[in-house]
Amino acid sequence: MELELEPLGLPSDLERPIVIAGPCSAETEEQTLKTARQLAAKGCHMFRAGVWKPRTKPGGFEGNGEAALPWLKSVKEETGMMVATEVATAEHVELCLKYGIDIMWIGARTTANPFAVQAIADALQGVDIPVFVKNPVNPDIELWIGALERINGAGIKRLGAIHRGFSSYDKKIYRNHPMWQIPIELHRRYPNLPLVCDPSHIGGRRDLIAPLCQQAMDMGFDGLIVESHCNPELAWSDANQQVTPDILDYILSMLVIRNETVTTENISTLRKQIDELDNQLIEVLAQRMKVCREIGEYKKAHDMTIVQTARYSEILGKRGAQGSLMGIGQDCVKGIFELIHEESVHQQMEIVNK
Repeated sequence: MELELEPLGLPSDLERPIVIAGPCSAETEEQTLKTARQLAAKGCHMFRAGVWKPRTKPGGFEGNGEAALPWLKSVKEETGMMVATEVATAEHVELCLKYGIDIMWIGARTTANPFAVQAIADALQGVDIPVFVKNPVNPDIELWIGALERINGAGIKRLGAIHRGFSSYDKKIYRNHPMWQIPIELHRRYPNLPLVCDPSHIGGRRDLIAPLCQQAMDMGFDGLIVESHCNPELAWSDANQQVTPDILDYILSMLVIRNETVTTENISTLRKQIDELDNQLIEVLAQRMKVCREIGEYKKAHDMTIVQTARYSEILGKRGAQGSLMGIGQDCVKGIFELIHEESVHQQMEIVNK
């Protein structure tokens, strides 16, 4: 399904990256306005603050709800900034429209629930407002696209996507794994869909925000949504991933914004080399699969099981080490050979089941 998209309708003087900034939560009227004034002084055009905060476990601060919406309205009136907040239900949408909220976004937990997304879409029927959709908590691009399609199907053409990373039991550096290949694939399918990075939720730590912002720009993202608080250490939610407006201004000032549309003769030559090498890779893979089918014939003739666990483990270990020695990440090599092994098993299964 093709998305029907129109420009977001943001301030015309905005250059890449567009930036939406503000605290994780609108905690008090004073904190909300103080942060907004500081961000406006730094040239910020769009202010974000959570009003309804879905928490993983009960007992944490879950937002002030409707009581905080007049604070965002005051931010808009006093600073001239557009204001944005997250919605998770049809009632949230109706209240945001009532108080003049300019931009809404759908959170990762909500995106993962098609029923919830459809309820929001129904509430947005007949409304013309920018809506951003965060990726679902699990790495499922089709679920992300499905949510975008539901909102678009309600007539929302000023649509954008927010990449906030993906939840995982395997916690390493990041709070949520970036898995950059997923938003890159989304951009490949929908090149006109604005793509915004959320470094606060990906990193989970303020010291990771700057490098993540730069990575997003290097990958051609259109904008950033960053959590910024007037006093992050005292924040009522997600204190570790918020920065002051001063720090945010410094991070943005240090970003290197590259022109993705410039194509020189040199890079065209290098791309041709990539194409030639890719062709060679495909040819080598085809030869490997031919050998796998021959192995399948042998296993069939000798009543051997298709999957030989010891051999598979040996391949992953040796190829990972070999890749590391040649400057390729072990995880990358492991992932490639897992896919190759999956296809090899499929090829052999076809032989055995003939």
